[in-house]
Amino acid sequence: MRFMSIALLSLALPSTLALPTVGKRATARTFAELTISNGTAGNALAEATAKFPVPADLATVSSTDLATLQAERVTAEDAETEAFNPAISAATDAATKTALQNGKIKNKVLKLFAEVQALQIQQAQGASNQAQIDAETKKLNNNIALDKKAAGQASQTVTFTGN
Repeated sequence: MRFMSIALLSLALPSTLALPTVGKRATARTFAELTISNGTAGNALAEATAKFPVPADLATVSSTDLATLQAERVTAEDAETEAFNPAISAATDAATKTALQNGKIKNKVLKLFAEVQALQIQQAQGASNQAQIDAETKKLNNNIALDKKAAGQASQTVTFTGN
């Protein structure tokens, strides 16, 4: 399982060269600023990595920046339960339902990517949480696979104002 964590980070590593790191954000973004759910399915990991670039040295991430990352993860999770799930249930046609489901999967990739990154930061700073990292990485990999399986299909976001 440790290999999966390393593999996940190695996929994300190139983004650290061109994008700001977690340490560059002072406040949590809104769901509208975070969402990767619109567009097409199939590239959720790269889109999540662009939203949450992996810092070069996880041990140096400040507690404020870690809290911001965790708050943004909660925003994505709240959007899933409070907006995606009801929208999928209310959708009356198959195309809309599928697009919303694809959007929900992309949102789950975003949420789980942030969760794994936060756990890895905590571990780099001394936490003993490998089992939790492994469990969340397994969920992340499952949702990445679902996103790739739906590659090319429409993906739709939801309106969510919670933070």
